[in-house]
Amino acid sequence: MTVLISGGGIGGLTLALSLHQIGVPAKVFESVSELKPLGVGINVLPHAVRELIELDLYDRLDAAGVATKELAYFSKRGRPIWSEPRGLEAGYKWPQFSIHRGTLQQILLDAAIERLGPENILTSHHLRDWTETPDGIRASFIDKATGQPAGDHGGDVLIAADGIHSAAREKLYPNEGPPIWNGRILWRGVTAAKPFLSGRTMIMAGHEMLKFVCYPISKQPDRNGKFQINWIAERHMPPSYQWRREDYNRTAKLEEFLPWFADWTFDWLDVPGLIKNCSHAFEYPLVDRDPIPQWTFGRVTLMGDAAHPMYPIGSNGASQAILDARVLTREIQAHGASHAALAAYEAERRPATSELVLLNRRNGPEQVMQLVEERAPDGFNEVTDVLSRQELEEIAANYKRVAGFQVEALNAKPPIVPRTKASPERAPASPR
Repeated sequence: MTVLISGGGIGGLTLALSLHQIGVPAKVFESVSELKPLGVGINVLPHAVRELIELDLYDRLDAAGVATKELAYFSKRGRPIWSEPRGLEAGYKWPQFSIHRGTLQQILLDAAIERLGPENILTSHHLRDWTETPDGIRASFIDKATGQPAGDHGGDVLIAADGIHSAAREKLYPNEGPPIWNGRILWRGVTAAKPFLSGRTMIMAGHEMLKFVCYPISKQPDRNGKFQINWIAERHMPPSYQWRREDYNRTAKLEEFLPWFADWTFDWLDVPGLIKNCSHAFEYPLVDRDPIPQWTFGRVTLMGDAAHPMYPIGSNGASQAILDARVLTREIQAHGASHAALAAYEAERRPATSELVLLNRRNGPEQVMQLVEERAPDGFNEVTDVLSRQELEEIAANYKRVAGFQVEALNAKPPIVPRTKASPERAPASPR
């Protein structure tokens, strides 16, 4: 029994490690010639951190990431709207980690090479096609850089974890077209700066049309007492804006977006200073795709961004890919590497993630900032004069429910992948 995994990102590598944990061989095929720690910061929520701890990765995560203490929303003038504890401080048995995306992928890659062996992590293998055989599936790959064939590989099932531009999804839905852009642009960077608020706070300020997010992703200061602060500047562009649609990851030009944040200097955070002191920033369009009615076709299924690409709202993209991997592993453990396992996985994960994609389009929990902007565009003294405590709490609670990380429910929930004698219970992380 062998599982073929197209895509060596966070979801694909988590799946490979999870299958290894239950004794199922897997091969990972990645399009690029070398897996490098690229990207910027992300948050991994407690329900996903729990699953990585089940894979014996806690020490590596804890050494590289920041255990997020709180999430706080502010107005465009830096006035507090809502804050809530996160991770261990919120009562979860597991932390929430803010970490560089490339660092997390490297942690997973190193573990996969150690456990599966380097011969089972193949680069320069871009999925081209597949055919089902009487007892499995055969996938063909090309070297995308040269266009030359990279070989055929056989297995029991093929899992497409190949991202928002998934080759498998394009083959299954040839008329879908490119990802959907909603008119918003993200500029993202990492800046060495002094800590702010608790030193482990994730903040969001502004509203739907203009927003700034930042959080630390390094645990230790540099020689100047500064930490690596990940930040995202976002603006909803006017309908006349001519976005360079072919550029999904281009170098940002500060002069194109810094002026909109020029006066965002608060007594607790210098937003223009963070932007100006960044050595290198990137521009991304805010895109997703519509939920689709089917992921599984015979012995092939989609997962992660190939299945449910969503806006990076609520810190859920990577976390949901990790959950996909674990649910799929559980079903393969129960049904073998078969269509039945893929169908059972889809039956649980597709409805849940489809709801989340649509909720993120409505701004998820960040809608509190937009409501405040609409009701008090000129500012406020106390946020409860604008938005009731009940409204604030209901918005936060509803998102946790949809995303699957309510504190009491998650703490009481058994592990996704049932433990065996070979995989004893992992002790949850304890507060420091």
